[in-house]
Amino acid sequence: MTDATQSAGRWRAGIMAATLIAGAGGYYLGQLGAKTPTSSAAGADGCEVLYYYDPMFPQQKFDQPGKSPFMDMQLEPKCAEAGAGSTGEASGVSIDPSAMQNLGLRVAEAKIGSLVATQTVTGNIEFNERDVAIIQARSGGFVTRVYARAPGDVVRAGAPIADVQLPEWGGAQTEFLSVKRLGQPELTAAARQRLRLLGMSDSLIASVERTGRANGTMTITSPISGVIQTLDARVGVTLAQGQTLAQVTGLGTVWLNAAVPEAQAGALRIGQSATATLTAFPSETFGGRIIAVLPTAQTDSRTVTARVELVNRGGRLRPGMFAQVALGEDARPTLLAPSEAVIRTGTRTIVMLAKGDGRYHPAEVRTGREGGGQTEILEGLTAGEKVVASGQFLLDSEASLTGIDVRPLGGGR
Repeated sequence: MTDATQSAGRWRAGIMAATLIAGAGGYYLGQLGAKTPTSSAAGADGCEVLYYYDPMFPQQKFDQPGKSPFMDMQLEPKCAEAGAGSTGEASGVSIDPSAMQNLGLRVAEAKIGSLVATQTVTGNIEFNERDVAIIQARSGGFVTRVYARAPGDVVRAGAPIADVQLPEWGGAQTEFLSVKRLGQPELTAAARQRLRLLGMSDSLIASVERTGRANGTMTITSPISGVIQTLDARVGVTLAQGQTLAQVTGLGTVWLNAAVPEAQAGALRIGQSATATLTAFPSETFGGRIIAVLPTAQTDSRTVTARVELVNRGGRLRPGMFAQVALGEDARPTLLAPSEAVIRTGTRTIVMLAKGDGRYHPAEVRTGREGGGQTEILEGLTAGEKVVASGQFLLDSEASLTGIDVRPLGGGR
């Protein structure tokens, strides 16, 4: 074997040895790296790691770092912040006070106040169906005269409608006069009572007694003031006992039927105050109270009808008119917060509390009535606590991403 051949062999052996040593070292370092944790209890900036979370699912927390089971991404560490409680939870979203103006944050205080007008809805003026007079013939006969009346006419109480000839009344009056001539008070009283049972008024009976003549013709008048809805009296028409000649509906009061959304119907109460405004009288308001809440809802509009009775002075409120209705409540004291501060997520209602040191924390609340830009807070807040009234959605999103727990109802301040 020549020197050149031996030199080449030694060179190849050296390369193979170096390769084996490098491979063994890489394997050892790989094993050592696999045994070394990828993260410690300290974050990249030296903070204390409380837990790990997926930013897309911040409510799920993990004790160890690694890959998210939900998304193709690594879990993020959540560091403890200054002011955290003993449980290790973050005390809220921190905003630099100098940045509040740039973010448009506005804070308001929850105060004790009262809601007067809570709902504004629409309604229509209708006739008062409780103020209706049905004019009928008390006995069979026929119409001899009809006064100048027509459906839609407005008449006063006592206005004549028609003259009706009633033969039965004429015969009964003649018998009464004959009995009276006998001079027997008992028989006269019985005959007078018979006239009353036939439907004659005391004034008509007194007139027959005074004149001594039977009068079988009766002038039928309207018992109330109002509008004639129907009129069936015509000259020469034969009438049966109890047949309707006319129907009159009063105009002294009218009904305002307000359409209240189904979601707000639970706040309606009998006797609740209401104020109506109409385009026909823009400078006036008409006050009344709810006299009934109808038992059925309108399936097409999902509304419930609240019936308000209004005094109709001068007959200016005409059925069919459109009105805006403000339904009020008794001005009882209650805790109020700006309506714009309330965030409704679909499953619960929250507000963002301002702690006064640049930190904000979500709190769950239970709300009631609304009106005038204020919302009644039934539970979850106390008087004096401050809530974010503008820019709260940005804070709510940040709180959700960082996994800050919402203060539950009854959780205290």
